[in-house]
Amino acid sequence: MKARWLSVPAAALLMLGSSQAFADLDLAKKSGCLACHSIEKKVVGPAWKDVAAKKPDRAAMIAKVKKGGKGNWNDITGGVPMPPYSPRVADADIETLVDFILAL
Repeated sequence: MKARWLSVPAAALLMLGSSQAFADLDLAKKSGCLACHSIEKKVVGPAWKDVAAKKPDRAAMIAKVKKGGKGNWNDITGGVPMPPYSPRVADADIETLVDFILAL
């Protein structure tokens, strides 16, 4: 039974069973990712579980987060571009975030 006080992202992280997952979600929050994304549902950008389900190439996804772009999720976002996150977010942190998303 899921605790009622947990948010959907926290419940999803508990399912992953990792304190590292909580740290990665905190990094996503600090990096600004949660302004447009969530784990379970579309916000402005696609839900991360939907991204992970497409099994994107890790290197291509890292490059997309660094450079930004649009076009991959037009059916979900209506063509809203993702801004570039490099150099505002460190490359190592971008890689951590991509690994977190792909593990969902």
